[in-house]
Amino acid sequence: MSRAVTLEFRKMRRLRTLPLLIGIITAVAALSAASLFAGSTRETFDDPAAAPWAALLLSYTMMAAMTSPILAAVLASRQTDIEHSGIGWTLASTAGRSPGALCRAKLAALAILLVPAVAAQSLLVVGIGVLAGIQVPLDLAPWALYTALLYLVDVAFCGLHIWLAARVENQLVSVGVGVLGAFLAVFSLLMPQGVSYVVPWGYYAVISHAGQSGGSVDYVTAPYGLVAGFLILVAVLFAWFTRRFDRIER
Repeated sequence: MSRAVTLEFRKMRRLRTLPLLIGIITAVAALSAASLFAGSTRETFDDPAAAPWAALLLSYTMMAAMTSPILAAVLASRQTDIEHSGIGWTLASTAGRSPGALCRAKLAALAILLVPAVAAQSLLVVGIGVLAGIQVPLDLAPWALYTALLYLVDVAFCGLHIWLAARVENQLVSVGVGVLGAFLAVFSLLMPQGVSYVVPWGYYAVISHAGQSGGSVDYVTAPYGLVAGFLILVAVLFAWFTRRFDRIER
């Protein structure tokens, strides 16, 4: 597996995955913090009752919900399409790596890549908040928990898109599903919470650690049990799909 993952990182270099990822991370951080430079927002920077950090986290959550499904789809699609464009599946099988094992290696590589990416994205948002002049002390716990859950949900959707991109050669299908998922993720932030539980992309809203009630914004607690159940379900489905993929290819 370690050799297969190393090969996936070499493919990423050819695909220029890192520059793409850096560009998206920077854009998400900038858009999340854009509201900080409005005059009305700057007036709340020294007011604990206005919860400026919670408001920034809510803005970040909305931008992440809008872009993360597309990011997962694009990363998975690019990483998988390289096998379709050549004879990658055949070459991997010749080397003793089944299609399912190759999919699992792709997910492992993307999971490793997303660790610093998601962490850097959150740190950039916080850094812009500090530079903008927020004087209220930062509560690290909700930010750290949200970042960890965002990473796990991103990895879950990378797994689903790897499987979809492997089964359907036309990569517009996988990317199109990601774009649709982005709309559903954003709308899930505005819909009743119960709806978010049954829509897969709704978990980008479920993991939110900031919410708005009336005219105020404050930190909230995510339903960790439901999120864990969703992640376990995706892991089981991915394992089942990739093993079945091996049997189909044989």
